[in-house]
Amino acid sequence: MAKKTTKDSKKSKKTSTEVVKKATKSATKEQKKVEKNNTKKTSKVEKKSTKKVTANKQKPVKKAVTKATDKPEKKPVRKRKKKTKAEQVIQKIGNDANRSLSKYLQEISRFQPLDPEREIELAVRVKQGDRRALKELTEANLRFVVSVAKDYQGQGLPLTDLINEGNLGLIKAAERFDESRGFKFISYAVWWIRQSVLQALAEHSRIVRLPLNRVGTISKINKASERLEQEFERAPRADEIAHQLDMRITEINDAQRIARRHHSLDTPFSDDEKNSLLDVISDANVDDPDKELHMSSLEREVRDSLDTLKEREKDVIKMYFGIDREYALTLNEIGEEFGLTRERVRQIKEKAIRRLRHRSRSRKLRTYLG
Repeated sequence: MAKKTTKDSKKSKKTSTEVVKKATKSATKEQKKVEKNNTKKTSKVEKKSTKKVTANKQKPVKKAVTKATDKPEKKPVRKRKKKTKAEQVIQKIGNDANRSLSKYLQEISRFQPLDPEREIELAVRVKQGDRRALKELTEANLRFVVSVAKDYQGQGLPLTDLINEGNLGLIKAAERFDESRGFKFISYAVWWIRQSVLQALAEHSRIVRLPLNRVGTISKINKASERLEQEFERAPRADEIAHQLDMRITEINDAQRIARRHHSLDTPFSDDEKNSLLDVISDANVDDPDKELHMSSLEREVRDSLDTLKEREKDVIKMYFGIDREYALTLNEIGEEFGLTRERVRQIKEKAIRRLRHRSRSRKLRTYLG
């Protein structure tokens, strides 16, 4: 019996230990599960927190980016291209240049100046009768003709005519140029260009033809006058121009008198208009309607001012100045009309004039006096 009890006790001990082991194993498993769940939760929380932190860090960056993008970007400064001589001439001419002239200047800007070797080659070919060489030599110097003709504008001929005459002089120079003398073609051509322009001014700019030396003197005086006017900021006197050019005052006066141009009444104002000076000049034999309106309004204002005076003062003023009468009366005649002495009439007249001069009565009349 004792052996059975010991065996049973041993079995019970084994079973109890097994139960304890199983319980501990299950407990450890449950703890591990809980720890895993806790670690997962903490990792999720940490991830969320890190996301929030990164989001918070990125938000001001985005704001800064948006602020930076809100500011307008500075555009790169473009360098202006240098204007050609033809464009500079167009700018200086301004409103005086018409469409055909501006188109011509744009066309000649395509021609580039020649190098000395090419000039010599073309000059030799021109002597041999090569028309293409003549064309190339003249086209390369058309811009210089414009610069010369520009100095003579405002003397009776339009700039287009001056350029045409200068081009004729350029062609003459190209036909007579001697390349063997060793100087540039343009140095030789400038004299022919100026002579052609001066010849045109002498023949076509005035009713009475002037000699070339007179036209050259007038042009020289005009240039000196423009320089002195810019320097003094006023119109220069004849003695100042004479001192500048080392000429006599009588020569300056004679040249300025001759330089006065005559304008035709039938010449149109421009090529696009049909109206001429004759259409805008008033006829001396016909009354000006503006003058009639001016006088009628002045008469009305004078009567309104006289109505502010007393009756006797008004009558004395009208008699003395002949208003509404064929002629004015003297102080004695006015005194006989009213039975007053001459001195009393004078006093009434002076008093009435002083009242008319008052600002309240003379305000409207002052506009007619300027």
